[in-house]
Amino acid sequence: MKKIDTGSALCVCLADDQETVAWGRNLGQALTGGGIVFLNGPLGAGKTTLSRGILRSYGFEGAVKSPTYTIIEPYELPSINIYHFDLYRLVDPDEWEYLGFDDYFSAQSVCLVEWPSHGEGCLPACDVNVTLEPQGEGRQLTIAANSPSGEAIVARLRKI
Repeated sequence: MKKIDTGSALCVCLADDQETVAWGRNLGQALTGGGIVFLNGPLGAGKTTLSRGILRSYGFEGAVKSPTYTIIEPYELPSINIYHFDLYRLVDPDEWEYLGFDDYFSAQSVCLVEWPSHGEGCLPACDVNVTLEPQGEGRQLTIAANSPSGEAIVARLRKI
C-alpha cells in the first residue's frame, strides 16, 4: 500500500481486496456517524468491497453484496443506519422520486452511492467522492472532499 497526498485528495494504491476492505474500515471510522459517500469506478473496481469495509467498521459482519438489482440495501445497525445504493440500473430521474430515496439521506445516516452519475440532478451533494481505478492486480483509491464535513473526513484519513 502506497499513500499519496495530493493536497485536494488522498490517493492510495491498494494491492488487493484485503487492503480495500481495510481502507473501507478507515473511511467508515473517519465518517464519525454520518455522511454521503459517492463511489465511482468501472464494473469490478472494488466499490462493493470498499463498502464492506465501511460496514465492518460499524460492526456489521454479515454478507455485503452489491445492490445492483434491489437498488438499495439498508443496514439498520445499533449505532447508525447505513444505506448502500447501486444506481447502475436507474435510467430516468423520475424513478428516483417514485422510489422515495430522499427519505434515506439524513445527518444521522451513512449513504454509500455506487454509480452516482445515474442519479445526477436528484442526489444531494456528497461529502466525499471516492474513485476506484483498477491498476494491475490492485487498484488506486482516490478520496476527495466535497463539503466541509468531507474535508474533516479526509483530514482524519490523512492521519492514518
